[in-house]
Amino acid sequence: MTTTSCSFEWPSECLGGVVTAMALNKGVLLGFISSGVNEILLKSRQFDGRVRFRFDDELTKESTATVEEAAWGNYARGAVYALIKRGYRISKGIYGVIDGLKGLQGAGISSSAAVGVSILLALEHANGLNLNPEENIHLDRSIENDFLGLKNGILDQSAILLSRRGCLTVINCKEEKHKIVRPRSDIDTRGYKVLLAFSGLRHALSSNSSYNLRVSECQEAALTLLRAVGRDTRQPLLSDVHMEEYQAFKTQLKGACAKRAEHFFSECERVRKGIKAWEECDLKSFGRLMSESGGSSIENYECGCEPMIQLLEIVQGTPGVFGARFSGAGFRGCCVALIDACFAEAAAKHIELRYKQVQPLLAKQIENAFPVLICDTADHAYICLS
Repeated sequence: MTTTSCSFEWPSECLGGVVTAMALNKGVLLGFISSGVNEILLKSRQFDGRVRFRFDDELTKESTATVEEAAWGNYARGAVYALIKRGYRISKGIYGVIDGLKGLQGAGISSSAAVGVSILLALEHANGLNLNPEENIHLDRSIENDFLGLKNGILDQSAILLSRRGCLTVINCKEEKHKIVRPRSDIDTRGYKVLLAFSGLRHALSSNSSYNLRVSECQEAALTLLRAVGRDTRQPLLSDVHMEEYQAFKTQLKGACAKRAEHFFSECERVRKGIKAWEECDLKSFGRLMSESGGSSIENYECGCEPMIQLLEIVQGTPGVFGARFSGAGFRGCCVALIDACFAEAAAKHIELRYKQVQPLLAKQIENAFPVLICDTADHAYICLS
């Protein structure tokens, strides 16, 4: 069983920031047995087609890329590729079926990472490999970066592999370190829920170049600040600039670069305050910081699109919601909210109705799935042998 995850603050992981996340109890289930031979056969209850291939120690990215297959099968091929590339000897594949809630794919809650992690864990079990979470984080990143060619960091797989129920997972994306933040006194997990409101947008309205441009602007801002303090600028990251240095030299930043840096450094401060709020069981303050993060994502990072912004405003204005933000950059997917459990069911109905009023065509695309999901926090991914 692999959980999906959601992030609560978002100084982009590719900027080397610190992020907070949780695993959710809505995820991906892979039922499998060892094939006993070097063959993988997988079916999905969400996608058409099946995945079937054989592998050996000579498997390479190039040798698998031309095989006609269901597109989601690339995660299985990528898992084999990643394990062999890291030097693990695997001789047994798996036969299995992947299942999960309808509508999660493309929704911006790391379901693709959940699929990759589930296949890795299954292959490791079939081959008697006992790998720690940190190694599996690198393996799943290899699936996405090296095999699929995506520019992902470690946020999604870290949350999936490290999280604990009722706790906040804090991930330093630059140093690739994490810590689990537990409340100082037990938060009644029945007292709050995590609410996911889906936009119906499974593909970004704008191109990836919009996102990449923002990353470049952050690098330009980092370059200016690092030059101002006289430090190495070969690989400029805003996370290399200390808060006091930013405060001293931020007037040298202009236009978009000034906005991007303001978002990053204000987000770092929100992460710090959010960790403290969670430790102190202060859900109202934590929620307020989530909403402030969402506002800065729109105002300073200039992310989001009209449907996503409309959905966020609806969620934030719903009774019982402590706070909400985009789950990701806000170009597609969903909004995530922390909500008083007593209001959750009524809130879900309210959000679904209001979104239908402002975006009827997009709402229609998700009416047969789950327009709004009410979730609990969950433990990390695991293999159930019973």
